[in-house]
Amino acid sequence: MDEVLKRCRISSRLLFGCGSVAQVTTSENTKGEYLSINLGFALGTTFGIYVSKGVSGAHLNPAVSLSLCFLGRFPWTRLPFYVFSQVFGAFLAAATVALQYYDAIIHYSGGSLTVSGPSATAGIFSTYPAEYLSVWGGVVDQVIGTAALMVCVLALGDSRNVPAPPGLEPVLVGAVVMVIGISMGSNSGYALNPARDIGPRIFSCIAGWGEEVFCV
Repeated sequence: MDEVLKRCRISSRLLFGCGSVAQVTTSENTKGEYLSINLGFALGTTFGIYVSKGVSGAHLNPAVSLSLCFLGRFPWTRLPFYVFSQVFGAFLAAATVALQYYDAIIHYSGGSLTVSGPSATAGIFSTYPAEYLSVWGGVVDQVIGTAALMVCVLALGDSRNVPAPPGLEPVLVGAVVMVIGISMGSNSGYALNPARDIGPRIFSCIAGWGEEVFCV
């Protein structure tokens, strides 16, 4: 149980990303913009790795954990435990952001918690597709974005490449998240991390946005 709580606490570092979205949304872009959201997720990833590396090996993403299992660098028996911890940690991050920005969300939305429309706030917690995006386009978008993330992260840890200076790997992983957000974020918000999307989506469903969060 202690290990579960540690990993959940660490995964909740994702709150920096959702917090940046909350600030931009509820301030109507007067206290940030798309670039600041990218910075929030990038730096949140960096510090999440710094904080968690000694406890969980910096496993913040089920896609990364699964890939390492296929490569034989992580035991399959531990995968379900890690994925649960990652998703629950993201759930806690969303709950923390909702608590911190509750008054701002209610003020911005007029008390109506909606998934779509001019005062929608569900996007604070999870990613949603642009109106023009087809289902197939969304699948392609996420496959390409996640593949780009995995290639870059694995390249940073490949001893055959030019090694990153000791201790700077988290900064470079954050830079990868940043550049993906800058170049691949407009279609559906570059979730990249299943836990980052599923955990907050479950929270927003429970917290008042309803089952529509799974339908849009």
